[in-house]
Amino acid sequence: MAIHNDFGKEAEKEAQKYLRNKGYSILETNWRFHRAEIDIIALYCSDLVIVEVKARSGNYLINPEEAVNDYKKKLLIEAANHYAENYPEEINVRFDIISLIKKENHWQVNHIEDAFEVIL
Repeated sequence: MAIHNDFGKEAEKEAQKYLRNKGYSILETNWRFHRAEIDIIALYCSDLVIVEVKARSGNYLINPEEAVNDYKKKLLIEAANHYAENYPEEINVRFDIISLIKKENHWQVNHIEDAFEVIL
């Protein structure tokens, strides 16, 4: 496996740990729908939370969360709609981004709740 894949998996595990410590229940990880992959699907209070994890190490040109472009948002929305349609009950869906920066052996976590809204 490539080093960047290892780094990505490590970042996702750190994001899961962070969410569990905040009281989130992880329902799915790396859930796929067509071309989209949702990094983490969690339940928090009465919300179904769709989480995109972005990470960087060392020197970086943009903040990790800035890498979530409109195309990625579109894919996340499509996948989330499919997941929510098959959820056993009516539920509110929220889109979060967990932005991680690793410096040496320490993770800096920025949890952006309601990172973007879906306008229908």
